[in-house]
Amino acid sequence: MADTLTSPPLLSDDFAWFFDLDGTLATIRPHPDEVAVPDDVLHALNQLSLLNQGALALISGRSMAELDKLAEPYRFPLAGVHGAERRDIHGHTHIVTLPQELVQTLHAQLATALSWLPGTELEAKGMAFALHYRQAPQYQPQVQALAEQVVRDNPQLSLQPGKCVVEIKPRGIHKGEAISAFMHEAPFAGRTPVFFGDDLTDEHGFEVVNQLKGVSVKVGAGETKASWRLATVPDVWEWIIKAANHQQEKQIAQTNRRTEYGSLDRSL
Repeated sequence: MADTLTSPPLLSDDFAWFFDLDGTLATIRPHPDEVAVPDDVLHALNQLSLLNQGALALISGRSMAELDKLAEPYRFPLAGVHGAERRDIHGHTHIVTLPQELVQTLHAQLATALSWLPGTELEAKGMAFALHYRQAPQYQPQVQALAEQVVRDNPQLSLQPGKCVVEIKPRGIHKGEAISAFMHEAPFAGRTPVFFGDDLTDEHGFEVVNQLKGVSVKVGAGETKASWRLATVPDVWEWIIKAANHQQEKQIAQTNRRTEYGSLDRSL
């Protein structure tokens, strides 16, 4: 869809919430370690989680360990490395692995190749690799060609392009599959999914959410399968805080109405 998409309305009732992190909940920085989510936004996310029986998960290319650190002091269900690792509401983990010999071979191959491209960076995630070129954009063609060659040589792997990064991951793993897995489990099952994301890595998630007649929100410009759009990360922060307050106010009003009805019944 084009850039004419409008901002999503405030939502309440039975929703299952999914949020990408970099470029969605946090502004993208030159180095991943510089990223942070504001405290008031984390508080609002926790508020949404509590109001929806825990049906809120972070869906990211980062590892679950990184996501937990960025979400402190809260602990949410997670899908890390685009869904190659996942933690459900009960704390049970589901992890896709690659043969250790293959991981070691790829690590050595990629590290050697990127050492010839100053400013590029290799991020090893255990079962996946991210080839960053944000600080050396002139090497994008070389990084892309390197990743494509690795995937051609290893059919069990696939490419995932992103903003100034190319990722190599197990084939069949993507954020759409992670969201689908959550939607088959409590407390997400039976709810309407809502997913915010900003990158090519999030398009699989938008597609799954659209199939489930949910709410898909693209952050930033560009073609997308999402149905709604917010322009910037601060717009996302503002929307989340308003949505949490809106849902809380609605639930309080419903509780007050039930109390009033109960009092009326007793008086009759």
